[in-house]
This record gives sequence, structure tokens and C-alpha cells, in this order.
Amino acid sequence: MYEIALSVSACLRAGTRVDVAWVVEAHGFGSRDKSEALAITPGGGRVGGILSGSLNDQIADLSSQGMTGRLIDLEVGALEAQLAGLSCGGAARCLLIPATDLPAELWQRLRERDPVCLVTQLDGDRVLETAMYSPDTIAAAGEDAAGLFRRPVSDTIITANTATTVLWPVPKLVIIGAGAVPDALVNTAGLLGWQCQVTTDVRSATGIIAGLAVLDKVVVTSHDDELAGPALAAALAGDVGYIGALGSRRTQQSRADWLAFRGVTDLERIHGPAGLDIGANTPAEIAVSIVAEALAARSGANAASLRSKSAAIH
Repeated sequence: MYEIALSVSACLRAGTRVDVAWVVEAHGFGSRDKSEALAITPGGGRVGGILSGSLNDQIADLSSQGMTGRLIDLEVGALEAQLAGLSCGGAARCLLIPATDLPAELWQRLRERDPVCLVTQLDGDRVLETAMYSPDTIAAAGEDAAGLFRRPVSDTIITANTATTVLWPVPKLVIIGAGAVPDALVNTAGLLGWQCQVTTDVRSATGIIAGLAVLDKVVVTSHDDELAGPALAAALAGDVGYIGALGSRRTQQSRADWLAFRGVTDLERIHGPAGLDIGANTPAEIAVSIVAEALAARSGANAASLRSKSAAIH
């Protein structure tokens, strides 16, 4: 759902009809991303996808027929599943709802990558209304919804008259550079379930970084100022929660000079050299130190040894 928020917002601002679909119950298919969704416009435009795109055509057909505001039952056969790269076929129940029937503030929340809970009231297969809850209001959604929300991962539950969808964003780590350290960062961040993107293209880097939120991280490993500089400038101009810059003091100064020449002088948010002082030497050790520093920056922890902590340890 997070991936389609910007496109849906643009359609709503332009007065363009857009229908939104997502899975609330599935049997088979293997593992899946429970935050995925599909947005469909009358002209045939599509953003996002459901179950590796295996349900996209069926849902688009129902949307074109006006079969919206409903809970729909769909199936994916073994051949369709294989073509979509799924481990097996299965059956899915999806909500297909006009975006205008969903809470207006939902899309801004999703664009900011906030966790949300959607509770959809049903009359059989007909959607009556959908309410949105945030961390501050989730208690009012009822114990089932609140319990699901506390986990905290994206998930759904469905009863006879209610479909509850919990959406928790996954942090993104954008790595600017190539080599052993970026490879190790991808492996280390993958253990935490973070989404990783590695790029050495300036335009791609700045474009990706522009869409990041507070929970996201950027790590620059490239020593090329013409790549590292624009990436750092884009990160400083946005809402990225952690900005790390690998390299020696000389490399850090070279980047600072590049930025200063272009009017960027407040570098307080840059962690450079990146990483905690744990005696890291190998690429894997360096990656651990950087990811640990990013975690500490997110929580506001001082990254001291747990042995010196007097409060409760979880």
C-alpha cells in the first residue's frame, strides 16, 4: 500500500477515478508481502501489484465492470502461479474499493510511511465503510485490531463482518557505491528485514533518496565526490533518519568541500565516518557497525555496552 500512495494521491488531486485492491486472506502462494496493493484507473493504468501480479488482470477486469466496494474471491491456478514466479497457486480474498471511499488522510499517512490500521465493515461481500486508526487511536479500534497492530508487522484478519488490515512500513536502506562493503550492508540489513537498494547512478540515487522518510537510511560508500556529493545533498534536503558516509577524514573533508561550494554547510546529520567504534576491519564487521549506528540513531540510544545499563534490559 505504501508503494502506491503517491500515485493514488496524484489521481485524487486530479479528480481521476482510482480503485484500490489488496489481499485480506490467502491460502497457498507461499510467503507474500502483506502490505502490497494495486491501484487501477479507468484508462487501464496500474500501479503496484498483488501476489507478484498474478491477480492484477482479474482485479482490473472487475474494476472495469464497476464491481467495486466489494470483498471478492479469486483463484490463481498452478500455471498462472508458475508464470508469476509463485511457489504454488491458491485462493485469495481481496478488497476492491474506490480510493474516494477510503479515509482521505490515509494517503498522506502512507506517503509519510506511518503505521496505520484499516477496519472495513462488511455486509456480506459488500463494503459499508472503512475507518483508519493510528498508533495514537488504535485502542478505539477494538482488542482484535489493537492486538494485531501491536505485533508490529503488516497483517490482516477477517471475520464475518469485518476486515482488519494493519500496515507497518519496512525501513529502506539506500547504498550509494559498489563493492564489498555495500554487499555486506545488504546482507546485514537483510537480517533485519530492511529493503535495500544499491546504486552508482547519480540521477537514480537522488531520485530514490527524495522519496525516503524518517525511518529510512542512506549510506554513501563511494569516494567519488560527483556521486557522493549529490547523494548527500539529497539526503540532507529530505527526511532521511540516518545518513552515513564511509571513508577517511580526508574523504569526509573532500565531500564537505564539494557540498560547501554548492551552499550546503550544515552537515550535522551526516554520520561520517559511518559506524560505531567496535574495532571493525572487514567489510562484514564494517557493515555491522554501520547498521548498529543506524539503529542507535533511530532509537536515540547512546550505543553504550548493555553491561553498563542499570535499567531493565529486554
